[in-house]
Amino acid sequence: MVLIMRFILLALIIFFIYTVIKYLLNPKRKLELAHEQKKYFLLDDTANIHKNFLLTYNGVMFEGEKYLGTTERAFEVISIFIWPKKVAGLKGLKRNDFLKIEASIKKQYPDASIDWKSPVKEFLKKE
Repeated sequence: MVLIMRFILLALIIFFIYTVIKYLLNPKRKLELAHEQKKYFLLDDTANIHKNFLLTYNGVMFEGEKYLGTTERAFEVISIFIWPKKVAGLKGLKRNDFLKIEASIKKQYPDASIDWKSPVKEFLKKE
């Protein structure tokens, strides 16, 4: 009986450690933490073209949609549409901020053309 109790206790400890590690390494948690701290973080599954990416920059959450197409070398992501989750959060962002976001996405997808949806699109056309 004591042996069974020790085994169950050991299994519970291993399960607890596994759960804590899984929680700490969760990319969604890292995204939320970066969003709260107003830092840059890109959450993207590059292997899954159908899955949108999430990006946080200066406390503003953006979502991006990827489209697959052909380049001279292979099938690649050739078009990306980005929009803010909450338009009110854009207050205080400047043109340079959007260019930084585009540059960081271009590092991941060099063949992609990046298009912004309203109201960022109109803002970038003004200048």
